[in-house]
Amino acid sequence: MTQGQGVSGLDFDAAYDGAPPWDIGAPQPDLLELIDAGGLRGRVLDVGCGTGEHALVAAARGFEATGLDASPKAITIAMEKARSRGHAVRFLIGDALDLARLGEQFDTVIDSGLFHVFDDEQRTRYVAGLKAATSPGGQLLLLCFSDREPGELGPRRVTEEELSASFADGWTVEAIDPARMMITRAPEGALAWRALITRVT
Repeated sequence: MTQGQGVSGLDFDAAYDGAPPWDIGAPQPDLLELIDAGGLRGRVLDVGCGTGEHALVAAARGFEATGLDASPKAITIAMEKARSRGHAVRFLIGDALDLARLGEQFDTVIDSGLFHVFDDEQRTRYVAGLKAATSPGGQLLLLCFSDREPGELGPRRVTEEELSASFADGWTVEAIDPARMMITRAPEGALAWRALITRVT
């Protein structure tokens, strides 16, 4: 993967020359609901962080936060946001399919709109990397496109069964709930799944 190319051959770096549909300039409301309910703990990783809104929320609430994204342009914007808001966040350019390379474990991992971009082989690699980067007992907060979303525009749809199967080994799926992912091209957002998943081994 070349720097900035992202995953599935998509050039996510180029998307930040404009306004990507997933960049709403705020945390996703359905993830913020989990955060408000005490969903953050310990060290926080926002994987596929884009311009960093979820990592910035974690930092604003006193957590040690790291954001990782393949797009140098997104990371530059995220760093500028952190400076302007006075938050200490570590932002890294990196490959979400090689999270073990970080050599670190986090107590909370946030995935807002990343899981659904992977093909089957990448999905397996990604979940293995998540396991390496999540401490035992740590939690994954995940928001992805749902198969309930009509049409074909946008990313791959994910079924509830696919989510459960992906995290069957070494994880406990605490909840998968119908949700919405807010996007700039549709004021009502897109139908999504919100999952709370715990690493157990």
